[in-house]
Order: sequence, then structure tokens, then C-alpha cells
Amino acid sequence: MKRIMLFVLTNIAVLVVLTVVLRVFGLDRAIAQEGFAVGPLLAFSAVVGFTGAIISLLMSKQMAKWSTGAQVIDGTESADHAWLVQTVRGFAQKAGIGMPEVAVYEGEPNAFATGAFKNSALVAVSTGLLQSMNKEEVAAVLGHEVAHVANGDMVTMTLIQGVVNTFVVFLSRIVGTIVDRAVFRTERGFGPGYFITVIVCQIVFGLLASIIVAWFSRQREFRADRGSADYVGNPQPMINALKRLGGIEPGPLPESIKALGISDRPGWMALFSTHPPIEQRIAALQSRG
Repeated sequence: MKRIMLFVLTNIAVLVVLTVVLRVFGLDRAIAQEGFAVGPLLAFSAVVGFTGAIISLLMSKQMAKWSTGAQVIDGTESADHAWLVQTVRGFAQKAGIGMPEVAVYEGEPNAFATGAFKNSALVAVSTGLLQSMNKEEVAAVLGHEVAHVANGDMVTMTLIQGVVNTFVVFLSRIVGTIVDRAVFRTERGFGPGYFITVIVCQIVFGLLASIIVAWFSRQREFRADRGSADYVGNPQPMINALKRLGGIEPGPLPESIKALGISDRPGWMALFSTHPPIEQRIAALQSRG
């Protein structure tokens, strides 16, 4: 229920902010004079902006399994698998969430958590990570992923993505309308200038929106690191795990779940990176004492 309310309030907040911005700059009157209906556009933008993000969230767990080949385990397969399941169960109990599914997939060192609901999430680790870390470090990584679930990071990122998508869709069409009327002098309907401008603006605004989403993603990594330290009772295992990750090449993840991993290759520009530098994450944990 809380998540439903958060979704509804977020949509309302987006519409209110866009309405206020248009009113303050007088754009609502200017657009209305051109015969352009702002209200329906706001509603259309919100629907388009959130629909894709929500569908991706609802499908995230199944898509993650399919794209990585992750195999869900129940602990009966081996002693190592039993330890993984028991460790995740212990952290889930501390976090006050339902037991996530636990999965293992073939690949270079990495791990991720995903799922639309706190009580039915998925925590997965790669064989490369299990082979390159000791149990204390693996436990810290599992705690990090459970913290993502407990913090509701998947839903939060979906809402943020929906918000920025709404702005991209709305503003692109507003700019397209202005350019079409003012530059190309289209008097009725929409001319080619509108469609060209909308496409260009969606690319430009989409890139700017990616910077915002990436910034929020980096902040949640710090919170998940702190969550791991709290579950383990000591920040040192997570620090050691991060140091080890800093010395190896992280395994690539599919684009749809790349931001959900424990680590990632540095982006070509820091502003677009979904994970903070390892050094910053270690420093943040060390500052906690």
C-alpha cells in the first residue's frame, strides 16, 4: 500500500511541478494561444513516462534470470549453496523483509538484486565472485544486495526514471511545438519541424535525464554499503570486498540490470556512471569507524 501511495503521489507531484513551471514562465498561455492542450499533454507524458519503467520493474526478476542464466538454488544442491541461502535468510530477517530467491550464474565477479517487491526479490551472485572472495567478503556482498531490496531501491529507481521520462516526453513536445510555430510557421496541425525537434530534444533531454538517474543510483550504492556493514556488524568485510573488486575486472551485466550490480566498469564519463568509484565507497565506510 505504501508503494502504491508513493507512486500516486509521485505522479501528482510531477504534474503539479510541470504545471507550476509552465504558469511561472507564462508558457501555458502561450501554448494555449497556439491551440495546444497542455492538460492532456501532461497526462500523456506521465502515462508514457511511467508505463515503460513500471513494466520493466515488474518483469525485472524474470528478465534478470533469463539474461544472465541465473539458476535459483534452495540450499540442497551443496554445502556452499546451503551457506549462501542461510546467509541471505539471516540478512533478510535482520532487514525485516521476506526471503528473496537466491541464484547463482556463470560469469566474472559480480552480483545483483532485483524484483518489484521487497518480499519476493531475487539476489544473485556469479561463480566468479564466489571463487575470488572468501566467505566473509561474499557475505558482505550478499548483505549489500539485501540492503538494496530492504531500501526499496528498485522501486525508487523506477519512480525516478518515470519522473525524468515524463519531463523528457513533455518538454520535447513543448519545444517541438514552439519551434514548429515560431520557426517553421506551421499554422495548422504539426509540420516536419515539430517531429524533427521532438526527436532531437528527446535525445538531448534523455542524455541529461541519464545524468540525474545515474546520480541517484550512486547514492543508493553508498546506502547499500552501509546496510551491509550494519547486517554484518562490522564495515571491514565490505571494505575488503570492495578492495578485492577494485583489483579485478567486474563481470559485465545486461544493460537492463547493469545498475543493479555490486560493481561496474567505470563509465566513459563519471556523470553517467551508476556506481561510485571504489575508493569513495571505501572511504565512506571507513568514516563510519
